[in-house]
Amino acid sequence: MAIEASPVLNAYGLTEEQEMFRRTVQEFAEREIAPVAAQLDETEEFPAENVRKMAALGLMGLTTPVEYGGSGAGAMEYALAMEEIARADAAHSTILTVNVSLVTEPLSKMGTDEQRRTVLPPLCDGRMVGAYCLSEPSSGSDAADMDTRAVRDGDDWVINGTKNFITNGGVAGLYIVYVSTDPAQRARGVTAFLVEADRPGVRAGPKEAKLGIRASSTTQIYFDAVRVPASNILGELNGGFRLAMSTLDGGRIGIAAQAVGIAQASLDAAVSYAKQRQAFGKPIADFQGLQWMLADMRTRTAAACLLTRQAAALKDAQQPHGEAAAMAKLFASETAMWVATKALQIHGGYGYMRESAVQRYFRDAKITEIYEGTSEIQRMVIARQLLRD
Repeated sequence: MAIEASPVLNAYGLTEEQEMFRRTVQEFAEREIAPVAAQLDETEEFPAENVRKMAALGLMGLTTPVEYGGSGAGAMEYALAMEEIARADAAHSTILTVNVSLVTEPLSKMGTDEQRRTVLPPLCDGRMVGAYCLSEPSSGSDAADMDTRAVRDGDDWVINGTKNFITNGGVAGLYIVYVSTDPAQRARGVTAFLVEADRPGVRAGPKEAKLGIRASSTTQIYFDAVRVPASNILGELNGGFRLAMSTLDGGRIGIAAQAVGIAQASLDAAVSYAKQRQAFGKPIADFQGLQWMLADMRTRTAAACLLTRQAAALKDAQQPHGEAAAMAKLFASETAMWVATKALQIHGGYGYMRESAVQRYFRDAKITEIYEGTSEIQRMVIARQLLRD
């Protein structure tokens, strides 16, 4: 039976259509994703069939304009979808968020008409997924410190280097690769290229053995003298760093929503267990200490949800949303980790066992504090905006 979202979590100005959309995604996630989540986490198998089903539902191209094969939805629908998919399984939502916010969205905004018409339809309809290649083995938070280079050779560019921790690596059909085209300029010398996975010289490393989100594929990607035409530049030459940072502003809304979904799943599990588990002759939910723990979990989850939806609403209104996205991502990710920890504590020894769902939520929650900008980076973004104001 579906667990209805609380009215508090539905309160941030959702239209009737948005609430209907949320319920549709919730029902899909509970029917198709939740039953296989534990098995896929154990086997670390990429959920290709479910990705195609998400595409058929319109989720893989959720914010892409209809004329390019997408659903034409906004940031609020994207946040709602991420919440519900992550509530069933964070790994599925990781695949979704990369394809939507880090690949199809910058393509929709900055791609040429030829790039959009060629690449976006297969990314939206499930024929392939995309990947975003920014981090490198020696650079993460300092993204401008790139060793990957592209050198002009006639009408082509030749790319050499390695990208690190690439979600959808090895299964993606297209990589958006950020490389240095003018090393002396650092951030001002970065360019984004569209690189098809089947180009000679493109190679994925072995899948990383991760703590959480194990059904999503994460690899290094190697570029060995990969030749791409100048027509594969996304946006402007040497304008890639601005594109990467603006893309992450929207992506952080997705990670915040993912964290809300993980927190809600943890809370759901904790409430259910507390009602069933008996101690000292009564359900543990009757003990005030545990009730207060649940109340704090509930309050933090609701606050994270509202911060996330505020950022989505600002983006849909085409208002500045970078600071709001950073605040949502910071608070929601730390909330997910805190709520998952409390849920595991409420389950006691049973929560520590591999067959328990809460240990998966606990493992999955941690990455939300790290990728698409660590919590420390979010605090820098927020503080800089605060002091600038």
